[in-house]
Order: sequence, then C-alpha cells, then structure tokens
Amino acid sequence: MEILPLFCEIDDFLKVFEKLYQRRALPNGKRTRRRATRLSQSEVMTILVLYHASGYKNLKAFYLEEIVRHHKSEFPALCSYCRFVQLQARCEMPLYFYLLAKRGECTGISFIDATSLKVCHNLRIPSHKVFRGSATRDKSSTGWYYGFKLHLAINERGEILGFYLTAANVDERVTADWITQTLTGKLIGDKGYISSSLFKTLMTRGLRLITKLRKNMKNRLVSLEDKMLLRKRALIETVNDQLKNISNIEHTRHRSLWNFLGNLAAGLIAYSWKEKKPSLNLNFKTTVPAIVI
Repeated sequence: MEILPLFCEIDDFLKVFEKLYQRRALPNGKRTRRRATRLSQSEVMTILVLYHASGYKNLKAFYLEEIVRHHKSEFPALCSYCRFVQLQARCEMPLYFYLLAKRGECTGISFIDATSLKVCHNLRIPSHKVFRGSATRDKSSTGWYYGFKLHLAINERGEILGFYLTAANVDERVTADWITQTLTGKLIGDKGYISSSLFKTLMTRGLRLITKLRKNMKNRLVSLEDKMLLRKRALIETVNDQLKNISNIEHTRHRSLWNFLGNLAAGLIAYSWKEKKPSLNLNFKTTVPAIVI
C-alpha cells in the first residue's frame, strides 16, 4: 500500500471532519486545550491502517521495526511507542467516520453474514477482565467462544456496504435491518437469517432476502438466478477470512475496549484500500442457458 495517497486522503477527510465536529460538539462546561501534537492525527491514522495492511501481527513490532527504521522520512516527527499508543486512543471516532466514507455502492446484489471475534482463549474466560461486561459467550460453527460478533454486508465486488458490532450472543436477524438500510435488490444470507417478519420488513424497502431452506420447511420455487447466487454466498466467507488473517482484526492482545474498536476500524479500512478484493464476475445473460420453446 502506498503511503502518500493514503495519508493525503485521510488528511483531507480530517480537515472536513474536525470542522463539523467542533461545530456540532456539545460543551461540557470545562475548558480544554487543543494543542497540536507532535505526531498529527492524520499520521497516526495512516500508521494504523498501514499496520493492518502490512502482514505484521504485532503493532509494537511494526512501529519499531518498520516505521521507525524504514519510514522516518515519511514521518519525521515520530514519537516513542508508548506515546503513540496514547495518541491512538484519540482516533477511534475519526476512524469510524472515515470507514463510513469508504463504503462501496449498492449494485443490486448483496451478501450478508456474521463472523465471530474472539478476545481470549476459552480457558482464560474466568480470569479475563478487559472486556468484562461487554463480551459474551456464544457458539459458532467451530465451537464455543468468548468475544464479539461482526455483522457485515458486501456487494458482489467484495466492497463493504454495512457493518455492525455486537456482543457474541446477539442474533444475526436483529441487526440485518439496520445494516441494509441503504440497500435494494437481492440480499443473500445463510439459514440464520430465515425470518418471515424480517423478509416482510426488507421487502417493503425493495430488498428481497434469499436464503436456503431448512429441512423442516416446505419447498418453494426458486429461480435459476437465485440458486446461482446462493452457491456464490461463500464470497462473504472469503472476505471474513481475509479480514481476520490478513487485516488482523481478531487477536487476543487487547488491553482496552477503545484499543479493540480502533483496531477493528483500521482493519476494515485497510481492507477497503485493497486493489484486488474477492469478487464475482456475474453475467446472467451469458451464464444462464436460454430455454428454446
């Protein structure tokens, strides 16, 4: 990932964001100083996104071995790692607003799914303190875990359309309506999204929910196009896998809730900057055979 285009876009975004934030922020009755830090907020956000696109699994190692040693010319006002962690805590809100600006466009075909975000090993759950009161237990396809659940919606080009973070025990159908507010066309999900009320709610907004049937459900007519889309639902599983293993949004070294939230936002932004995302080359005019009568 090139540093200059990333920094310029983040810096341009922050110039607009800070003006709107200062204009709409409610006063708390206390005087606060707004001194500029040595390492600007744009530089901190750029380093965080670069970390999630670098392949490093440890932020401290990336900052000391990569940024300090090889990119001091791009970041001439670098500070110590302890100070960088303090500055990192100030970037959570701008990171999420910037992530909203990086969402893709609705193309009429969307995929939805939820993935687990573990915060510790199961044996350490009783002694875990960082996310006590926030994280919960739940069971996924790979077994029980303790942490959160990331609900995600993408288009067929692999671009993120919507996201929602909840505790692990929250049902997928609860957040489906919220993250699909701006979507139309067809929405492909797994059996966990089967709900007549959810189907009717989405249908009133012009969004048709398509899922496979359970064994105890009656058969229904499904078009050949919808069957093909259901077979391509693995696309969002690939996106979730890349977010965890490449963008590194899941690990068990968090020391605060705010650090976890910033890590998640920076990982999603790093994915949105990828030139080659998992995608489908859908062309139903050529893939669906014509019926001759």
